[in-house]
Amino acid sequence: MAEKELQSKLYRDIQESEDKLSKYENERQGSKERLLRETLEELKIEAGLTDKEGPGIILTLRPLYNELRNEASLASVSPSLLQRLINELNMYGAKHISIGGHRVFNTTVIRQITDVTKMNGYSLNRFPIEIRVIVESPEDAEKLYNRMKVSKVTDDLFIDNLVVELENPKDNIVVPAYQDSIRVRYMEPVEMDMGGDK
Repeated sequence: MAEKELQSKLYRDIQESEDKLSKYENERQGSKERLLRETLEELKIEAGLTDKEGPGIILTLRPLYNELRNEASLASVSPSLLQRLINELNMYGAKHISIGGHRVFNTTVIRQITDVTKMNGYSLNRFPIEIRVIVESPEDAEKLYNRMKVSKVTDDLFIDNLVVELENPKDNIVVPAYQDSIRVRYMEPVEMDMGGDK
């Protein structure tokens, strides 16, 4: 079933790309500026530089409370478990994710520095940690919710003294934009001859 869903998603992506190319060709002589603005806006959304709203779920990571000692355990989320959780969310249809109020995107760095897990330089050591996930549709939010209820990653987090609280799917949640500047290295602008060709 997952293979058919993936195949249909790929067909939709190919069709969208072909439609976009056709649109570019048709409007090439017309409004180049408007087309560039639309493309720039699409790229900003894809790069995570804009706030995004949509249906989805909210997960909250909390330290396990030890009822015998009447205290919360000392807990930290390991980078590998956090990356597995993100991978699982993406595998089940996540379009946009934020962790602790910080946007996750393609080049997000998650690592441990002096026993503190950091994501893009921000420490993830203050609990609770809220994870917001936006999906394509309310039906997808329901599917993601059901899959996360039985996820092995939540069991692994429990072993690390963390409890995953899963809220019911919501029709509208907000994932914030990435706030820092994105550094681009190893790229240079191409110098163009007159007429637009190299």
